[in-house]
Amino acid sequence: MKLVYFARVREALGCDSEEVDIPQELRTVGQALDWLAARSPRHAEAFADRTKLRFALDQHMVKADAAISGASEFAIFPPVTGG
Repeated sequence: MKLVYFARVREALGCDSEEVDIPQELRTVGQALDWLAARSPRHAEAFADRTKLRFALDQHMVKADAAISGASEFAIFPPVTGG
C-alpha cells in the first residue's frame, strides 16, 4: 500500500510517502495506524495525537473505523483550513 503524508506528518517522518505491506489481519485505518506507530519513534510521534489527523483511502475521506481492505493509497494529514 502506498502511504502518503502531508504537512506536519511529513515533517515528523522526514518523507512524503512510503510503500508498505500492511498485514492482512489489520482491518481498519485505526488498526493500521497502531501498527505504523510501532514501526519507529518517528512514526509514534507523527501519529501520537490522532484527534489532529485526518485520513483518506484512495483519495476519499474516511474515519479511523473505515475498512482498509482493497485500498491502494492511504493518506494521513492534519485538518486543512481554507481562507
